[in-house]
Amino acid sequence: MKGHFFRFVLALAGLTAALVFLIETQAVSSPENEEQGRVFVIRLEGPINPGTAGFLSSSIEKAHEEGGQALLVELDTPGGLGESMRTMVKAIMNAPLPIIIYVAPSGAQAASAGVMITMAADVAAMAPGTNIGAAHPVGAGGQDIEGEMAQKIVNDMIAFAQGVARQRGRNVEWAKEAVEKSVSVSAVEAVELNVVDLTADSRTVLLQNIDGRKIKRGTMEFTLKTAGAEVVELEETLRDRILKTLANPNIAYILMMLGLAGLYFELSNPGSILPGVIGGICLILAFYSFQTLPVNYAGVLLILLGVILFILEIKVASYGMLSIGGLLSLTLGSLMLFQSPYESMRVSLSVLIPVTAAVAGFFLVVTGLVVRAQVRPPLTGSEGLIGSKGPVKEWAEGKGKVFVHGEWWHAFGEENLVPGEEIEVVGAEGMRLRVRRRPLPPAVASGGEPKVD
Repeated sequence: MKGHFFRFVLALAGLTAALVFLIETQAVSSPENEEQGRVFVIRLEGPINPGTAGFLSSSIEKAHEEGGQALLVELDTPGGLGESMRTMVKAIMNAPLPIIIYVAPSGAQAASAGVMITMAADVAAMAPGTNIGAAHPVGAGGQDIEGEMAQKIVNDMIAFAQGVARQRGRNVEWAKEAVEKSVSVSAVEAVELNVVDLTADSRTVLLQNIDGRKIKRGTMEFTLKTAGAEVVELEETLRDRILKTLANPNIAYILMMLGLAGLYFELSNPGSILPGVIGGICLILAFYSFQTLPVNYAGVLLILLGVILFILEIKVASYGMLSIGGLLSLTLGSLMLFQSPYESMRVSLSVLIPVTAAVAGFFLVVTGLVVRAQVRPPLTGSEGLIGSKGPVKEWAEGKGKVFVHGEWWHAFGEENLVPGEEIEVVGAEGMRLRVRRRPLPPAVASGGEPKVD
């Protein structure tokens, strides 16, 4: 009996130890065995720029800090800046959690820089009716790069694209052709060529299709548990919004115009302070924006020339020719300011026309006010009294007192003036006025009656 009891105790102890070991094993924190977590989602739409890169990096960090199992990036881009693209690829490939790139919705594209970003993802998917490709590098203005530099840039981009594709197990040869020959394929072809992993009609379908997929990152392995997972959409932070807004060519153009107008007003009216401060801030922000945009500096110089011509209108009697030249220079400079094959990277005509008209009108109005202020006769002091009229109070030997502008003044002038007679001020010497008898109206001087209206 005791032997049976002893064996029972040993079996129970062994079972308990096995259960404890199993529980401890399941409790070990590893990406492969984590409970189903949330999937964070962001939307990247439009040109790739520093604002876009900053938003992606901050989203990866936030998703990881809040325990997300993956970050889903819905992408639609015509391309953008190479430096920002490399920053985003680096962030994706070194992220502490899986990154899913989904080119969506239907009609969207992952062109140029978007090709590298999509291929860098742990899971790359496309919606039906989307396309990917055309990654040949071009100049900031959209023009072809020529000469030895072109070969260097293209070879560097080919090596970069192939390295990304090889790291993620994608079609290395197609990556080369996308850069070298600007090839582009549809979503269906991209799956067949192993450029992306799958197509999905919607976000929900995508999360269901990739559920259970294993992703290796060096020594780590993640298992996606996305079917029915909680989806959390991340919004851009204030900093991301500001950077993205400043990268908008319409905003950069308006900031530059406001800056020039503010500084011009301050120089025309020294001591105003506020226009100069606002103008300086706007110009600094505009120059920051120019770092992220394909700026044609011939356009910038034409705009500056236009401002200079408006300023010269104050000093030179050109009968409006300088103002016309300034308006023409301002308009041409605005049209040439940004050069890009992408509509979103150029100033919209709906912004350019009213802004140019408003700024030109501002310069013309301010110039006119300055000119009028310069030619206007003095209104204060003894010089301001010239041409004023008033009666004689007392007079003897060519001098006496007159009443002008509500005050009594010492005056000198004609010998035969009499008290009560009207005089006109013709000059001033210190605090004494030079006066003369006020000329009679023509009708009275000829012996007729003065006309009364």
